[in-house]
Amino acid sequence: MGKLEAKEAKETPLMKQYNTIKARYPDALLLFRVGDFYETFGQDAVKASQILGIVLTKRANGAASEMELAGFPHHSLDSYLPKLVRAGHRVAICDQLEDPKMTKTIVKRGVTEVVTPGVALNDKILDHRFNNYLAAVHLDEKNSGIAFLDISTGEFLCAQGNNDYIEKLLQNFKPSEIIYQRNKKQSFNNFFGDQFYTNTLEDWAFTSEFAYELLTRQFNTKSLKGFGIEDQLNGIIAAGAALQYLKETEHNTIIHITSISRIEEDRYVWLDRFTIRNLELAGSVNENATTLIDVIDKTVTPPGSRLMKRWLALPLKHLEPIKERQFIVNYFYQNSEIALHLQELCKQVGDLERLISKVAVSRANPRDINQLKKSLQALIPIKDICSKSDLAQLNYLADQINICNSIRERIENELMSDAPWQINKGGVIASGINNELDELRNIAFNGKDYLLQMQQREVERTGILSLKISFNNVFGYYLEVTNTHKEKVPSDWIRKQTLTNAERYITEELKQYEEKILGAEGKILSIEQRLFNELLLSLIDFIAPIQINSGVISKLDCLLSFAQAARENNYVMPVVNESKALLIKDGRHPVIEKQLPVGEVYITNDVQLNTDEQQIIVITGPNMSGKSALLRQTALIVLLAQIGSFVPAAYAEIGLVDKIFTRVGASDNISSGESTFMVEMNETASILNNLSDRSLILLDEIGRGTSTYDGISIAWAITEFIHENTAAKAKTLFATHYHELNDMAKRFERIKNYNVSVKEIGNKIIFTRKLVPGGSEHSFGIHVARMAGMPKRVIERAETLLAELETMHERNDASIEETKFKKTINAKTPKADEFQLSFFQLDDPVLSQIKNELINIDINSLTPVEALFKLNEIKKLIGK
Repeated sequence: MGKLEAKEAKETPLMKQYNTIKARYPDALLLFRVGDFYETFGQDAVKASQILGIVLTKRANGAASEMELAGFPHHSLDSYLPKLVRAGHRVAICDQLEDPKMTKTIVKRGVTEVVTPGVALNDKILDHRFNNYLAAVHLDEKNSGIAFLDISTGEFLCAQGNNDYIEKLLQNFKPSEIIYQRNKKQSFNNFFGDQFYTNTLEDWAFTSEFAYELLTRQFNTKSLKGFGIEDQLNGIIAAGAALQYLKETEHNTIIHITSISRIEEDRYVWLDRFTIRNLELAGSVNENATTLIDVIDKTVTPPGSRLMKRWLALPLKHLEPIKERQFIVNYFYQNSEIALHLQELCKQVGDLERLISKVAVSRANPRDINQLKKSLQALIPIKDICSKSDLAQLNYLADQINICNSIRERIENELMSDAPWQINKGGVIASGINNELDELRNIAFNGKDYLLQMQQREVERTGILSLKISFNNVFGYYLEVTNTHKEKVPSDWIRKQTLTNAERYITEELKQYEEKILGAEGKILSIEQRLFNELLLSLIDFIAPIQINSGVISKLDCLLSFAQAARENNYVMPVVNESKALLIKDGRHPVIEKQLPVGEVYITNDVQLNTDEQQIIVITGPNMSGKSALLRQTALIVLLAQIGSFVPAAYAEIGLVDKIFTRVGASDNISSGESTFMVEMNETASILNNLSDRSLILLDEIGRGTSTYDGISIAWAITEFIHENTAAKAKTLFATHYHELNDMAKRFERIKNYNVSVKEIGNKIIFTRKLVPGGSEHSFGIHVARMAGMPKRVIERAETLLAELETMHERNDASIEETKFKKTINAKTPKADEFQLSFFQLDDPVLSQIKNELINIDINSLTPVEALFKLNEIKKLIGK
C-alpha cells in the first residue's frame, strides 16, 4: 500500500469530508458544523483558539493520527464570527445541508457563505454609522477603473481615472477590502501602498466581455446606457470583478443590488488625499481627536450618518444642488418645531436600507420585519409634513416617498407584534391567517380543554361517571374504566391494556387527536416557517421603492442635521455664487471652537480673496499664534458651504471652488523612506500640477524641512508660480515664518501681506490670534521656547545669540550670506605662478556668460533674496 493510500485509510469519513471542503477554501478559516458545534481543525484551530480565547484540544483522525481541534456552540456564531473577521481573516462557514436523522451515512455538508471584511451581512460585524465597502480596482497604466459595492445596503458605484484619482477615491470611501488582478500585486503596492486589506482574483475576472455580461444579467438589462457608465470601460470591468467576488464568496442572492451609479468627477470638488488627511474631515492620525464630522453630524438614522460622510468627502461644485440643500436647511432652521418633529419620526425609521437588504438575501428575522413595518408607518407622517410644506424642494422629496400600504398592512395582519427574532421559537404568525395553524395551536396549547370536553361527552354517552382520559409514554392517550363499569363500554372502543381493577381503551377520535397533538409543535413550526417565507417573498417586489424611501429619509436626516448644528453652534447661511471671490467675516474654526474651555471666546477672523486684487495672502506671525488654524478654518468654511451646510461665521460669500488643496503640518513617511521635506515637496508638487482658476490653496510653512535659504527660495518660487500662472489665478493663503516673503507684496500686485498679531509686554508676548494687514518682522521663537518650558540657561543663551545676530545685521547692508557672495565674486585673481588658472581666462562660452552676468550686477542695490536667486541662476548655467 502506498503512502497516499495509507493516509486515506487512516482518515475518518468526517475528516475526509473536511479536508475535501478545506481544499476548496485554502485561504479561509473554515468553520465546520458538527452537530450543535462549529469546529475548526489544524492550523485553523490554533488561530481560532488564540483569537477567540477558546480551548485548543486534539482529536483522533483515524488510526494513530491526531489533529488540533477548537470549537464553539453553533448559537454563538454571531458572537465569535465578528472577532475572526476583525482579526483580518476570511471565514468560510460550512453547514449541514440535510437533517442528520434523515441519513444513515455521513451528513452532507457545504460552504454556505464566505465572510470577509468587505463582504459581511452580520449586524455585529457591521458598524451602522459606516458603509462597509468592497472595492474592486482594475489597474491600468493611464486610466484605472474602480468600483465600490456595499452588499449590506445594495449601493454600487464605479468610476475611472488616473491612479491619483483612484487613490483619492480610496481615501474618500475607505473600503474594508480591496480586490485586484492577481498578477499585479507589485503595481498595486507601488501605487497605493500596503495599508489596505486586499484579496485578488484571476485575470479572467477583469475582462470587459465578462464584466458586461455579469452586470447586464444582474440588472436584467440589455445594456448599461441607462446607468450612465457605458463609456466607463475600466469602471465596468472593476464592477464586474466585484460581482464575481460576491459569487466566489457564496453570496448568490443579491437581488437588492438593482443599479449602479457613476461617481462623476466633474460634479464634486477635488479633495486630494493630502487635503482629506490634513483637514481631518472624518478621521485623524491622532488618536481620540475630534474631527469635523463629530461636530456637524447630528443625524438620527444609520443611513443618514453614512450619507453624511459621503457628502463630506464629495462636496458639490455646481450651484443648483447646493442651493437646493440650502433652501431646505434654512426652512428647518427657521421652523425648529417642524424640524424636531421630523427628527423624532426619522428615528423611528431606523436602518431601512439594511433591513430591506436582509430581506433580499434571506437573512431577515421576524423582528426585522416588524421593524420594517414600524419604519413604513413612520413614513406616513413624514410624507404628510413634507407635502404640506410651502417649500417646493420638500414637496419633491414627499412625492418620492412610497408608504407601501399593501405590504405594510400585510405585515400588520400576518405577523405577531411581539414575534421573537428566531423563527423556531414559534409565535410568529398571527391568528386567523391559516386555519390549520390555528387548529394545531388549539390542539397544542388548549389540549387539556379538548380532552376534558371529550371525556365529558363519553361520560354522557356511556353513563360511566368514573371515566377518565390519561396519558403515558408507552400507550399514549387512553380511556380508563374500572371493572365495575366495563359492561357499559361501547363496541367501537378498542381495548389496549387490562389491569387488575380496570381496563384501558382507545378510540379512533382519541388516536387521531394523539397524532395531532404529538406532531402539532413540529407542524406549527413548519407552517410558520412557510408562511413567513411567503411574506418575505412578497417583500421582494418592494425592494426598489423601499431603497428609494431610505435615500429620501437619509437626505432629510442630513439636512435636519445641518439645521440642528447651525442652531446649536450659531452658524449662518453662506451666499454661494458663481463669482471667483471669497469673503468671510468673523470666521471660526468649527472644531477648535467646540474644544475651548467654558467661558473662553473664539477669536474670529476675516478673510478676503479674489482674482483681481488680493489673490494671495502671505501670513506671517509666530508659531502658536494661530496661522494653521486660520488656514484650516478657511478651507472648512468653504467645504461646509459647498455641501449645503451653514458655516461658522458672521457672514460668508463663497464663489464656487472646484479644488481645495492644503499643505498643512509635517508628516514623515518613514516607512517609505521619505523625510518630512520629501513628503512636503510631493504634496506641493501635486498642488502646482493640478491648479485651476477656481482652486483654493492653503500652504503652511512650505520649505521649513530644508536649510533656511533653500526654504526661502522654494517658498518664493512657489508663490511666484501661483501668482504668474495666468491660466489659473488660484486663491491662496500662505502662512510662513520666512519674513523675507513680505518683499513679494512690493513686486507682485495681487500678493498682500498679513500677520497674526501679538502683544509684547516686557519680555513676554500675548497671542491675540487676530489677522491684521502688514507683515511681521519677528518670529518670537525664543518666547515660544520659554512657554514650552525650555531650560532657563538655553533661553538666555539664545537671547544672547539673537542680539549678536541682529547687531551684525544692522552693521551690514546685507546678510552674512550676501557678504560671502560679494567676497566670492570680487575675489582677487590668483597669480600664474600659483599654478591656478584664472576663472575668466578659460575659453568657455558658459563661463563667459557667467562673467557678463557678474559684471552687470549692481551689488549695492541687490537684496539678499535677489542675491540668492542670482546665485541659483548661475548654478543652473553650470548644470548644478
